[in-house]
Amino acid sequence: MIDSHPQFAVVGHPNKGKSSIVSALALDDSVHISDVPGTTTKQRSFPLKVDGVILYELLDTPGFQRARRVLAWLQKHEVSADKRQDIVQKFINVHQFDPKFNDEIQLLTPVMAGAGIIYVVDASKPYGEEYEAEMEILRWTGQPSMALLNHIEDTDYSVQWKRALGQYFKMVRTFNPMKTDRLQHISILESMSQLKEEWIAPVKKSIVLFERYQKQMIHQSASKISRLLEESLGLIEKRSCDSDKVEEKDKEAVEIQYKSHLRLLEKETQKKIEKIWNHASVKKEQALLTFDELDLFSEESAAVFGLTRKELMITGVTSGAMTGAGIDLVFAGHTLLLGGIIGAVVGGTGAYFGFKELSEIKVLGQRVGTYSVQIGPMKNKNFPYILLGRAIFHAYHIATRSHAIRDIEDLSMDSTLKEQWLTDTLRKSLESSHKIFRSGDTIGVEVGESYTLLVEDILEKLIQRIEE
Repeated sequence: MIDSHPQFAVVGHPNKGKSSIVSALALDDSVHISDVPGTTTKQRSFPLKVDGVILYELLDTPGFQRARRVLAWLQKHEVSADKRQDIVQKFINVHQFDPKFNDEIQLLTPVMAGAGIIYVVDASKPYGEEYEAEMEILRWTGQPSMALLNHIEDTDYSVQWKRALGQYFKMVRTFNPMKTDRLQHISILESMSQLKEEWIAPVKKSIVLFERYQKQMIHQSASKISRLLEESLGLIEKRSCDSDKVEEKDKEAVEIQYKSHLRLLEKETQKKIEKIWNHASVKKEQALLTFDELDLFSEESAAVFGLTRKELMITGVTSGAMTGAGIDLVFAGHTLLLGGIIGAVVGGTGAYFGFKELSEIKVLGQRVGTYSVQIGPMKNKNFPYILLGRAIFHAYHIATRSHAIRDIEDLSMDSTLKEQWLTDTLRKSLESSHKIFRSGDTIGVEVGESYTLLVEDILEKLIQRIEE
């Protein structure tokens, strides 16, 4: 143990997934990962911190390059087992400036300073004698060690590897950094704690803090989603106009402004959630939040993220809501109807026929003769469910994404996800908050916290389901 927290040097042959394992266990997507052997040339430290406290530290090291030559040098010194550590340290001292052994010096230095050893092999490739020199060198260090079987491809030679590794390492575990989840992560931590008696207490403490950290990230994500819904449903956009005669260009301009703001709110929320889960570098593919005929309010979008027409009718009847696309002129405190109100129908029928309506546009005037076009708050009954569905879908994928993955995250719509969380009871609770959000009034803290807890429960159940 170094600096009061456990350190683990991740070592092995080049291009066996060492950096991927460091990235996954450190929850850090800044670790450089490449298919090119020898990409890692210097030892780098990646501590996992929670509230400023380092739980443990992972050291990404270069792969062995001249293991047989190093071992031959060590074996020239015929010493008893209790002196072998001294010989390894002597090798480091003698060759620390020798470029031929740069990689070996980089990986052995932290080990000899007290770091535990995590030896990584690719169990999708057959075992070979060439690995024995590496494992023998690590045995000479006398440091606590375990081996991790990674599977870069689909083939499996685990049986061969386990027979050999068991002769050199205290523990042998299988770990896929590309598909790890919370339970697998904790399982590896528990194995790491068993390497050295002094590590049991700090690593177990780290596990408790790690689980608390996971809950904290879920709660923070839910809070951001709750805030997104509150701001989006209560959003109002205004644009100055020349007179009380509403021209199409004025209506189109304020509507474009309104939709752009909604998209920006979603984009900013996604970035905040990605930062919460330390996925700041993630690249993703996702359909833009749009509002045209085959996008936001299409049958396809509604079936995936929002409510179907039948569900809209049920929701409308439950809340007794009114929807419409009337254009009102408010001037000097009076309301005048321009061309009649379009489709302002109460209850379930209004929800049904309001399926594609977004929000009403008003022209506001003052006695001094200045006018503005206004759109919002959001009136469409389906919009909050589509926005919420997209937000949950995004947060769920980010929360369950391994930090070792460098592929683009595909956030294409999943027609089954909504069915896993949107129950009739939950929909009624959500709609109660949506009604308050879209009222445009300042909401109390209790409403926001209540909505956050609903979203938090959804995320926890979805994440737990993938772990089972």
